[in-house]
Amino acid sequence: MDITIKEIHTRKELKQFVDFPHRLYAGNAFWVPSMRNSELDTLDWEKNPAFAYCSARYWVAERQGEVIGRIAGIINRRHHEVWKQPYMRFGWLDVTDDPNMTRGLLDKVEDWAREEGLTAVHGPLGFTNLDHNGVLVEGFEELATMAAGYNYPYYVDHMTTAGYRKDVDYVEYLMPMVEAMPERIVKLAKIVAKRYDLHFLQVKNKKELIPYARELFGLIGAEYKHLYGVVPLTEAHVDAYIQQYFGFISPKFVPIILNKKGKMVAFGVVLPSLSRAMQKAKGRLFPFGFLHIMRALRVNDRMDLMLIAVSKDYQGKGVNAMLMDRMFNVFREMDIQYVEANPELESNIAVQAQWKYFVRRQHRRRRIYIKHL
Repeated sequence: MDITIKEIHTRKELKQFVDFPHRLYAGNAFWVPSMRNSELDTLDWEKNPAFAYCSARYWVAERQGEVIGRIAGIINRRHHEVWKQPYMRFGWLDVTDDPNMTRGLLDKVEDWAREEGLTAVHGPLGFTNLDHNGVLVEGFEELATMAAGYNYPYYVDHMTTAGYRKDVDYVEYLMPMVEAMPERIVKLAKIVAKRYDLHFLQVKNKKELIPYARELFGLIGAEYKHLYGVVPLTEAHVDAYIQQYFGFISPKFVPIILNKKGKMVAFGVVLPSLSRAMQKAKGRLFPFGFLHIMRALRVNDRMDLMLIAVSKDYQGKGVNAMLMDRMFNVFREMDIQYVEANPELESNIAVQAQWKYFVRRQHRRRRIYIKHL
């Protein structure tokens, strides 16, 4: 039967765009849905602060009026300025197993790229590095996380058939919880704290944590800027992320290290896994989705490592040991059994080296593809 690819332009059509994966992955034990309203706002031309420096177009493939595929094309002008790469991004790629249809969707993005004088298309990438990135190429029978997407194995064949090749890979690790933190790390944490006069921020609640959120995002910007595709966040974007995440996260999940002048030199963000809770919520907070999420934040056997950053002035000095020691205490308090390290560039040896004292299993790999035009 004939397949029609059409561009979407309205909020109503965006809802169909957002709803499609919920049908595509219905009953899949490993896919973790995003919150529908949050994803709608991310894609909405009027609501996402990224549209101050991005342009985006969205297409769906339909058969007999039913959506069977989707894709977003994104022009990120900050990427062009920072990386000197006149590339188009594609993202939000979800498709049924029809490589011709997938090629048709990618053709729409490529055609737009050519119209704009761009020289390549790469992705999946979002508006920022905090959106879902990459096609899953290994680990199809592993539960996804809130921070990273899931797709069926056939996506890999679809990408290569359409002429796309690997640009970079991210790897992910699962670590069983140890009975005790390695003594070397415990000792190093104490030595480093004393040697450099460092201490942990002490706050009692979320309200007291929020004033430090902007400094935290500043450290992310400074220490992540060299990583693939990262572009600086605008003040509006930082405000949006603070409102989105810092309203519910407990201070114990955000260990922050300060120097003697009170300046932030390192932080970590960990979160009890929301994967099962999001599956039960089916992408909706109401009427009962928020109950599953609130329970997961209190009772869980798995923790996700979301972000870690150390100021360049303190890198290589053992500050990570302080973060690990503090996070371990939280894990033990909650009776965590597994710790999930979210996507790390396979070339980022420094980050991967911090797990060398732990048993770990590389259980997923995801890929950014590129096609030069």
